[in-house]
Amino acid sequence: MMKLPIYQVDAFTQQLFKGNSAAVVPLEHWLSDAQMQAVAVENNLSETAFLVRAPDGAFLIRWFSPLTEIDFCGHATLASAFVLLGQNLATAPLTFRAAAVGDISVAELDDGLLEMSFPNRAPEPVENPPVELFNGLRTLPRAVLRNRQAWFAVYDDEDQVRQLAPDLSLLKTLAPLDVVATAPGRQQDFVSRYFWPANGGDEDPVTGSIHAGLAPYWSERLGKTQLLALQASRRSGLLHCRVEGERVFVAGHAVLYLQGTIEV
Repeated sequence: MMKLPIYQVDAFTQQLFKGNSAAVVPLEHWLSDAQMQAVAVENNLSETAFLVRAPDGAFLIRWFSPLTEIDFCGHATLASAFVLLGQNLATAPLTFRAAAVGDISVAELDDGLLEMSFPNRAPEPVENPPVELFNGLRTLPRAVLRNRQAWFAVYDDEDQVRQLAPDLSLLKTLAPLDVVATAPGRQQDFVSRYFWPANGGDEDPVTGSIHAGLAPYWSERLGKTQLLALQASRRSGLLHCRVEGERVFVAGHAVLYLQGTIEV
């Protein structure tokens, strides 16, 4: 048995018990895929991130939900950066390296925000969306788009997004894609909710990665490159977004909830 450090962080919030929780496990060498999946199941959080430092100083990162390995996870990357900096394991700027998205740089801003640089994953319009999407959402969106991660259901106002009560069994049939519902916000530039029954759970509290698609979409429609986003889940979270060509910058705060040791 090995003893490994573990940290649990609430990301995209300045308040404990808000935002999205992620576990972070810094490693010297990779565990087996089965071990990492077992740890993620035991943690039972949206994601657990595992990190191994590469010879060039970057951190190789892999993300696991309780169901499967995930290609791209923003909030657990933010949590990982928060742990590395807060525990003096590294200094900013940081570079994370993931198989599906390449290098993700993280900068520490003056106001305590940690800003991640993501590839631009703007969604494309879809002519004939699957009927399961409409039936699963139960409220007809005014537009449907998709990127490699999710279906985008666009609504006219924030209340429609907040009031959604989708049939998750139908949305699950859209695997491997998840579903994000979004609309202009009242106090923020836009709001969203993220449903991912096929890949992680019913509703994700805050989803950093999908803002690599949401921010470019709303940037074009609102005519601005800096946007404040609210993910309107029960726990809720705020994301500061900036669109610059082929990169989308997503920033947030984080707070430490737990620090301990696991035996694997």
